[in-house]
Amino acid sequence: MFKVVILGTDINAYYMARNFHEEYNIKVHIIGKQEMNFTRFSDILTYEIEPNLWDNEAFKQVLKSYALNHKEDKLVLVASNDHYVRLIVENKEFLSKYYLFNYPSLEIINNLLIKDNFYTKFKSYDLDMPLTYIYKCNSDKLDLDEINKFMYPIIIKPGNGVTYYEHEFKGQAKVYKVMSEEELKEVVSKIEASGYSDNLIIQEYIPGDDSLLFDSILYVNTKGEVELMSFAQIALQEHTPTGIGNCTVLVNGFNEFKNTNLIKDKLKKFLSDIGYTGIAEFDLKYDTRDQKFKVFEINPRQARSSYYLTACGYNLAKYLIDDLIYNKTHKFKLIEDKMVLSFVPKKVIKKYVENAKIKKEIFKLIKEGKFVRPLRYKKDKNLKRRLWLFLRDYNYMKKYKENTW
Repeated sequence: MFKVVILGTDINAYYMARNFHEEYNIKVHIIGKQEMNFTRFSDILTYEIEPNLWDNEAFKQVLKSYALNHKEDKLVLVASNDHYVRLIVENKEFLSKYYLFNYPSLEIINNLLIKDNFYTKFKSYDLDMPLTYIYKCNSDKLDLDEINKFMYPIIIKPGNGVTYYEHEFKGQAKVYKVMSEEELKEVVSKIEASGYSDNLIIQEYIPGDDSLLFDSILYVNTKGEVELMSFAQIALQEHTPTGIGNCTVLVNGFNEFKNTNLIKDKLKKFLSDIGYTGIAEFDLKYDTRDQKFKVFEINPRQARSSYYLTACGYNLAKYLIDDLIYNKTHKFKLIEDKMVLSFVPKKVIKKYVENAKIKKEIFKLIKEGKFVRPLRYKKDKNLKRRLWLFLRDYNYMKKYKENTW
């Protein structure tokens, strides 16, 4: 028999816990550094809180202790965010004595998670990316002549998200969209004053609403073979400062732009070329100016919105277990089934999705029953959780009304 340990207590952790519960009728064990309502009020998992879990030595001891208490089982380890991915990979030799997992090498992790590495190391590969300027905080001088070639608005984001969030400050955002040179200087100064000393990614803004964003999930088995791939058009993303970049509504099997086989082949080939293994998520945006899909980033894990693969009949938990426990491989599958995934109520979709084509498709698929909400699981019957989900939906209307992007 096997048991599953998920690191983290966030929305991503819940989604993966649901995957394992649906496929194998088991309760995963979650270990995190703080309580979050996504998993706190759930009946489909067990959890423990370890406040020092991000400390490397504490991390190893906590996982070793759990493993020694479950010697009779094979143990599968899954990360819910980038920080835990890094901790697993950095401690691969130690953890491999106790756990099975599928993640790429530390070199690949560094080239993906440190964004300036991503935009420089992979520049020669056949991926289209936004025009990018790398700025070293508290060391470089802003080359305004170079930056102003992009035209405003301009995007600013941290090159190293892990260390960026270790330096909290008022007004801190995941991504900044600045409208002028003055605002650019103000944001950079505020970030530098926080103590963050790594690089900033300063990029051209690719015009267009949320519906020009795309999500692609791939599973590459431990042998390096791509087994599964999705390609979904996003209808809406979070609009709060800390939530930008997180999808709230997407549609798999729908794409209003033609000739997308080229980009799908590029993504698949890229992972094979760099020797990637594990789950990968590509964030892309379609640039109507040159009709190309521009890659923003690649996350070395499943995304919080990845449940749409399960709703289409392709559960990532099953792919992991078949690979790690049963040594079973699958032929490559491109998921083309139509499915709407939403974290928000239908009235938010109706009011805030701007693209008429995708909105029409969404409500057509809703009528056909091809609509799923990952946090709403009929087998998770905890009453506190149901109340929390009701309040969460209510608050979404307020969030979108008060925040624009």
